[in-house]
Amino acid sequence: MVLKLLTAVAVAYGALAALLFAYQPRMVFQPDFQGRALDATPDAIGLDYRDVSIATDDGETLHGWWVPHADARATMLFSHGNAGNISHRLESLRQFHQLRLNILIYDYRGYGQSTGKPGERGLYRDIDAAWRWLVDEYGFAPERIVLFGRSLGGAVSARLAARVEPACVILESTFTSVPDLGAELYPWLPVRLLSRLRFDARSEVSGVTAPLLIIHSRDDEIIPWEHARKLQAAGGDSARILTIAGSHNIGFLDSEQTYIEGLDAFLAGCTGGQENRRDR
Repeated sequence: MVLKLLTAVAVAYGALAALLFAYQPRMVFQPDFQGRALDATPDAIGLDYRDVSIATDDGETLHGWWVPHADARATMLFSHGNAGNISHRLESLRQFHQLRLNILIYDYRGYGQSTGKPGERGLYRDIDAAWRWLVDEYGFAPERIVLFGRSLGGAVSARLAARVEPACVILESTFTSVPDLGAELYPWLPVRLLSRLRFDARSEVSGVTAPLLIIHSRDDEIIPWEHARKLQAAGGDSARILTIAGSHNIGFLDSEQTYIEGLDAFLAGCTGGQENRRDR
């Protein structure tokens, strides 16, 4: 009887481990959250914009919005989180426009109107393509570009930031790595052995030389506060933390005044004066 019980437990445990291994991409990438269709455009909040198409080096086409500011002090490359699409980020566009930033926000492959299927390597190609669009096609100097990533987008932005020389880097509500977070969520499973996705933001942050701001809420119910402290430690002297309050998904709204003031002070230190577009 005991042997049968132990066998059943072992089989169930193995089945759970197998499901975790097999379904990781579906657990992490959620492009269908609230649907693939765009719910609204920046017009809805009174912002001028234009649709852009960005070609990746492996043949996908990303959809994005270019949201200019008439008196921009810098340009932001905005990489969003794992769920939904760019139309679910209008409040952030409003805030960043208020901070006098041009904004390029794009959907990863398989999200929104972008082609393809999401994957870790694919998302790295996507942000590389967005960076090239700003620097090579649109003519912005790298030292005038701010990299911003929220949650999963923070890991994507950190990888790019370790390979280019932006004005500064902002990581909001970002985890240290997928295996780290998974091990906390499923401590009874060998997550580190089973993980097919890495998104190792902590390792990438250690190679970032630009000024780095890590924004995190102590109330974050998805990614614990300790992840921010570890990212700051990995970032060294160039890294600082802006502490906000509120949940993972709306802390930037729950703490809007603190959030805007903290971002404004950080941007003033790393972007200086007016936007500097290179001659083409």
